[in-house]
Amino acid sequence: MARMGRGLQISIGQHSDKGRKPVNQDFHGALIPIEPLLSLKGIAVVLADGISSSAVSQVASESAVKSFLTDYYCTSESWTVKNSARRVLEATNSWLHAETRRSQYAYDRDKGYVCTFTAMVVKSTMAHIFHVGDCRIYRVAGKALEQLTDDHRIIVSSEQTYLGRALGINPQIEIDYQALQVEPGDIFLLATDGAYEFVDHRFVTSTLAASAADLDAAAQTIVEEAYRRGSDDNITVQILRIDGVPLAGSADIFGGTAELPLPPLLEPRALFDGYRIVREVHASSRSHIYLAVDTETGEMVALKIPSIDLRDDPAYLRRFLMEEWIARRIDSPHVLKPCSRSRRRNYLYVATEFIEGQTLRQWMLDNPRPDLETVRSIVDQVAAGLRAFHRMEMLHQDLRPDNILIDKTGTAKIIDFGAVKVAGVVEAAPNPDDAEILGTVQYTAPEYFLGEGGSPRSDMFSLASVCYQMLTGELPYGAQIARIKGRSDAWKLRYRPASHDDRAVPVWIDGALRRALHPDPNKRHEDLFEFTYELRNPNPAYLGTPTTPLIERNPLLFWKLTTVTLACAVVALLALLHAR
Repeated sequence: MARMGRGLQISIGQHSDKGRKPVNQDFHGALIPIEPLLSLKGIAVVLADGISSSAVSQVASESAVKSFLTDYYCTSESWTVKNSARRVLEATNSWLHAETRRSQYAYDRDKGYVCTFTAMVVKSTMAHIFHVGDCRIYRVAGKALEQLTDDHRIIVSSEQTYLGRALGINPQIEIDYQALQVEPGDIFLLATDGAYEFVDHRFVTSTLAASAADLDAAAQTIVEEAYRRGSDDNITVQILRIDGVPLAGSADIFGGTAELPLPPLLEPRALFDGYRIVREVHASSRSHIYLAVDTETGEMVALKIPSIDLRDDPAYLRRFLMEEWIARRIDSPHVLKPCSRSRRRNYLYVATEFIEGQTLRQWMLDNPRPDLETVRSIVDQVAAGLRAFHRMEMLHQDLRPDNILIDKTGTAKIIDFGAVKVAGVVEAAPNPDDAEILGTVQYTAPEYFLGEGGSPRSDMFSLASVCYQMLTGELPYGAQIARIKGRSDAWKLRYRPASHDDRAVPVWIDGALRRALHPDPNKRHEDLFEFTYELRNPNPAYLGTPTTPLIERNPLLFWKLTTVTLACAVVALLALLHAR
């Protein structure tokens, strides 16, 4: 059967037979979703083989295939293929193992709910392979087959082997994973041992060449040949051919929203797409934001429309489209919430909850010397919002005081998603613009300037910079970060202790900030929770830290004193020579 999306085009053929066995313990399947899941999650081809020593292993193989084809497509679209598939397989393994423990075969894993498992997910221009057991995936290379998977079999003797790994054997599972680039014309073969142990490579490749127009027939021919040559096991073969791949950045993830016309600038009291405009709240080179009232519900909302100056910039419009897509996948009281869609939209804009409050930038101007507990409370809330992004495999990348709102109850909310990087979307539609530094320089982690990309620790760096600024009124590295052009520049960054002036910042708080703001991301805290924990609980390692060297605390004074010392030494030497 042939299936295609707007960019990804494939053909699939498959066939399975119980062979000389009384029951077919193999199970296989494939799923080709419609857009936008086709672009965001890809096409899955799955094969499982139950172990022959178990009378219930066909239940395990069927459950493994069905749960993968169902649950994989229920995982977040923002997740990578690797993360989504691994979580599903870990859950499936746990369930199969638990079923065995509840059965009469609780202490005999060779008779429990156990099966091998192999899957290929083709997304954009990449094929992602997940494998445990002894099914195989081959790539056709001319008249030969290149084996892409390893058999997890332990050889005892020439007559005896057993599975070293399979789903359901143990509470935890180790899954082989690899990703490889695909091109039009690539052909992949998935097969159980009942097929590949009895049919040679030359027969397979000649069959594929002869039945290129009917891959189901090719799969059936290979299965029948394995049976004819004496296969004594269940026999299953799946064939996947790549007929076309999408162009860079062409994934259809917005479901037609990208085709909506751009709205005009809005005026107070005007009716716009079911909203009555009250006033403009904010205008910048990046967007225009208005306070409006939903005429159906009476709800106060904020409407954000694209900047007039950037409407001819495709990269900007793509990021604008992403903002609502991202907001609908984040669920946190500390992240701006989008409005539910109750009617058809006629223009390109974003409608969100309206928050009465002020930006953290304005709050800092109004509260130049906040108490430590208030700062910690704000940092805790923003960290909770960032963790909601990170759980979805998203990086904010532009955390700064202007992108944090403090409402009248003191609740902090992250409000701007224009620079957010979504791992699953980048994987679906790689784009050169993804490498662009979108954050505000003063709050951006050094690794971005080195072209290394970001991580959750990069967002931590930005949050620590904001925390430092709330406590001191300054930035930890001033304008030094903007001058980074290479790794040596990054290592030359000099952290200025938060307790350098008359503000009573405890030394252990300064220690937590210093670590979170380290130029090397590997030397920062493991995660945001560890950072916020250290802001409330003194780390003994910081309490025992010796006094910061003068050259770091005040380089100018250090060199002045050095110069005076050298001058005094020269005078003393001259006097000594003159006395002689």
